[in-house]
Amino acid sequence: MCLAVPGRVLNLIDENPLTRRGRVDFRGIIKEVNLAFVPEAQIGNYVLVHVGFGISVIDEAEAMRVFEYLQKMGELEELRQSES
Repeated sequence: MCLAVPGRVLNLIDENPLTRRGRVDFRGIIKEVNLAFVPEAQIGNYVLVHVGFGISVIDEAEAMRVFEYLQKMGELEELRQSES
C-alpha cells in the first residue's frame, strides 16, 4: 500500500526551486523533505509527503482528519493482533 502522510513545515533549508527542501514535523517526528513539487508550501503549512517528497499542500483540518484515520488504522491493527 502506498501512503502519503501529512506534516507541518517547520523551516526551509534550501530555496532553490530544483532542490527545495525543508524540515517537516510529523507529530513529533521531524524529517527533511524535498519540497520541490510544492513550491507554494510555506512555513506552517501542512504538506502530504510520500517517500520523502512533498506532493500537495493541504489545510490543517484535512491533516487532522488524516491523522485521525491513521490512528484508527493503528488501533484496528492492535485489535487484530490481540484477537490472534
